[in-house]
Amino acid sequence: MQNKHAVQRILWQILVLNILVAIGKIVVGVLTGAIALIADGVHSSFDGASNVIALIAQRIAGQPPDDDHPYGHERFETLATLAIGGLLLVTAWELLQVGIERLLSGGEPTLHPAQFIVLIATLIVNIFVTTYERRAAQRYHSQLLEADAAHTGSDVWVSLSVLASLIGVWLGWTWLDAAVALVIVGVIVRVAWQIVQRTTTVLVDAAPLPAETLEKAIIGTPGVTKIVRARSRGSQDAIHVDLDVEVEPVINAEATHLISDTLRERIQAAFPTISEVRIQVTPNSESLPDVLTLARGAADMLGLGVHEVIGVTTPKGKVIEMHVEVPPGVTLQEAHQLIESLEHRLVDLPDIVEVVTHIEPAAKGTTLPATSPEATRLHDAALEDLRTHFTQGHWHHSSIRRDGHGGYAFTTHCHLPGEISIETAHQLAEEAEIHLRMQFPQLHRVTIHTEPLGD
Repeated sequence: MQNKHAVQRILWQILVLNILVAIGKIVVGVLTGAIALIADGVHSSFDGASNVIALIAQRIAGQPPDDDHPYGHERFETLATLAIGGLLLVTAWELLQVGIERLLSGGEPTLHPAQFIVLIATLIVNIFVTTYERRAAQRYHSQLLEADAAHTGSDVWVSLSVLASLIGVWLGWTWLDAAVALVIVGVIVRVAWQIVQRTTTVLVDAAPLPAETLEKAIIGTPGVTKIVRARSRGSQDAIHVDLDVEVEPVINAEATHLISDTLRERIQAAFPTISEVRIQVTPNSESLPDVLTLARGAADMLGLGVHEVIGVTTPKGKVIEMHVEVPPGVTLQEAHQLIESLEHRLVDLPDIVEVVTHIEPAAKGTTLPATSPEATRLHDAALEDLRTHFTQGHWHHSSIRRDGHGGYAFTTHCHLPGEISIETAHQLAEEAEIHLRMQFPQLHRVTIHTEPLGD
C-alpha cells in the first residue's frame, strides 16, 4: 500500500509537468504553423492523459478484494497501461494524416525564437521526468510507471527531431517539417507496441517468474518431499504464486500449517513484489510410514543413524532410498560392511526388493552438552514447545549439543502408553521432529526416543 501511494504522488507531479510542456508546444506551434511542433505538443498532451488514466487505475487497483473481484483489482492497472498504448496509437494515426497532407500540399512554418526556447526547455523537463520516473518504476516495481516513463521518454527523441526539423527549415529544407512529423509517428508506434506487448503477457497470464526460480527459493524446506508444481501470474509489481507440494503422510494438520507458513515466508523473502501465495499440500503417496519405521529400527540395531528415508512402490515391490550415518573414524571397508548388514536386514523383509543407501559420516560435534546461554535458551524453548504441542507424551531426559556444522543437535525421550502401536509412536516422533526443526532453524538434528510408560 505504501508503494501505491508513492506511485500516485509521482504521477501527480509528472501530470503537472506534462500539462505545462504540452501547452507550451501547442501554443507556439499554432502561432508559427510548425506542424512538427504541434505534433510534439499533441504527443505531450497524451502524456498528461495517460497520467490521468494511470491515477484512476491506481485508485481502483488499490481496492481490496470483494465479491465481484475475489482476486483483487490489480488487472485494472494492466488495463490502464494497455489504454496508454492505445492512446499512443491513436495519436500516431492523427499525426500521420497531418504529415502526409503537409507533404502533398506543401507549406512551411514561420520560424521564431520562441520555438527553440520552448523545445530546449521541454527537452530538459522531459529528460528529468523520464529519468525520475524510470528510477521510481524500478524502486516500486511499478508497471504503470515503467509504461509512462517509456511514453515520456519518446518525447525526448521527438523533441530532438522537431528541433532538427526547425534547423532544416531555417536552412531552406521546408519539407523537413512534415518529414520529421512522420518520423515522430514511427517513434510513437514503436513505444505503443512495446507497451501493448508487455501488458498482453499479463492479460494472458504469462509467468513473470520461471518455475525453476520459484523452486530454487523453497527447495530444502523441512517436511517437503516433492515440489509438484510452481506457477506464477500477474504483473511484476503484483505477482500471484501457486505452489503444489507433497509432504510425508505422517505429518498432521498443525505441521502442514507450519510447512505452508515456512514456504510462504521463503517465497515472499525471495521476491518482495509477490502479493499472494497459495499453497496446496498433499501427502506423498510414495512415502511409506511402515518402511520408515522398518528402516529406522534396522539401523538402530546396528548403531547407525538414518535420515531422508524415501519409500517407493514399484511393480516388483518396494524400494527404499536413505542416507545412512556411520561412526566417524571408521574405514571405508568397515563402513561398507555395516551398510551391507543393514541392506541385508531390510531386503529380507517381505515386499522390499531393493535398498539404495548414501553413506555419510555422522556429525563430529561434541557429545558433551552445550552449556552456553544461547544453547540453554534454545533447549528450554524446544522442550517447552514439545510439552505445549504434543501433550500426549511425557517429555524428559533432554539435552542439547553442538552438531559440528554451526547448529545444535537436540535429543529427548518421550514416554507413551505401552499399548499403542509402534507405527503410532513413530508417527508422533516424526511429527515432533519436523515441528521442532521448522520452529527452531538452529536445530540441525532432532532425535526422539519413544518409550512405554513405566520404563
